[in-house]
Amino acid sequence: MNGGESMLDVRNVNYQYEEQETAALTDVSFSVERGEWVSIVGHNGSGKSTLVKLLGAIMPLQQGSITVDGMAVTEENSYDIHGKVGMVFQNPDNQFVGATVEDDIAFGLENYGVDYDEMHRRVEEVLEAVSMSHMKTHEPHHLSGGQKQRVAIAGVIALRPDIIILDEATAMLDPEGRLGVLDVIRQLQRDLNLTVLAITHDLEETIEADRLLVMHQGRLVMQGTPETLFERGNELEAIGLPLPFSMRMYQLITGESKFVLDEELLNNL
Repeated sequence: MNGGESMLDVRNVNYQYEEQETAALTDVSFSVERGEWVSIVGHNGSGKSTLVKLLGAIMPLQQGSITVDGMAVTEENSYDIHGKVGMVFQNPDNQFVGATVEDDIAFGLENYGVDYDEMHRRVEEVLEAVSMSHMKTHEPHHLSGGQKQRVAIAGVIALRPDIIILDEATAMLDPEGRLGVLDVIRQLQRDLNLTVLAITHDLEETIEADRLLVMHQGRLVMQGTPETLFERGNELEAIGLPLPFSMRMYQLITGESKFVLDEELLNNL
């Protein structure tokens, strides 16, 4: 936690798709403070994708309330919410519209009426922040997976959102690309005091989060720090969430569930 200023507040949210018998979300409530990194983790079908669409004002709420920086998320103010909440998706190719990297980032700024000089300044600034300045004249579709996600992140950051939602944003990347993208986000979070919501099914990616929210069958079933939740390894594995490798190995060696990083695991061998 970073001082108590609420950036996101979700209260008693329920959602039911017409074609499904069971609810996608049932009585989901949580809050996120400004500058916090919160990972929302769950197996396929846990409801996290539905939650993301509601948080980003992509779908209308049915029951409950969501506020972003004090502003209620409604269909009427979805444009303003899109300015506050930036989203990075699993497949960056779906987000590209410009012929070059710099054109792609400028496109979003142009849509929000940013003047040319400010647009140029922001494009240069965000490309430097994600270490992609040298690729600004390249076509986005010719970049590597990790480079594409860096450009997608730059496009979001350029709009100066308060919250970034990473919707399985590293799922299609190799380990090196995944680590590189997460490092970029962490640095931006520190530099800009961003609030980050990272949606994932992989507990390995949640180790450095401030807090975890665990979803199962449309409900929020656990929340807490990685240190506290990873000690409940059997409960996590029972809902299809295997512990990170270092903790699984520690559990095999000692029979205990404990928050253990690779270095500590090696010391116990």
